[in-house]
Amino acid sequence: MTLGIVSDTHGYLHPALLDDLAGVDHIFHAGDIGDLSILDALETIAPVTAVFGNVDGWDIRHRCEERVRRTCAGVDVAMTHIAGRPGRWQRRVDDWLAQDPPDVFICGHSHILQVERVPSLGNLLFVNPGAAGRQGFHQEKTCVRLRLTNGAPAQADVIHLDG
Repeated sequence: MTLGIVSDTHGYLHPALLDDLAGVDHIFHAGDIGDLSILDALETIAPVTAVFGNVDGWDIRHRCEERVRRTCAGVDVAMTHIAGRPGRWQRRVDDWLAQDPPDVFICGHSHILQVERVPSLGNLLFVNPGAAGRQGFHQEKTCVRLRLTNGAPAQADVIHLDG
């Protein structure tokens, strides 16, 4: 199974995003969606699980949760928008992860691409896909394809949307 992981679109559907995520089995959007049309477009590729971000309005908050947890191909995946990063978690996230660490933890918000193992949380795979939108300080627009094999995350590929 392959997951497409995207965040911080801020209402902008990058022209390469649909092609670059074509063939994934499920898409996770880690918030700051910006417009419901982004989710509708992504759903033409694969089922979408999304959380709302701090810039998302009530229309998106009505459709999405603040945090989610799903099992995909035997892999426990948790996601929220604002989480911090390994070693510098937000307080409420730190407690949530410490109680029952997932196999994969996805967040957005920082616009900083980061894929890292966290040994202190059972070797959890932390994924922040960076930002796919135009708003923010990031220089490159990115997303991630994550392959799951034999009930574990097997390979993360970073996709640079601008080539």
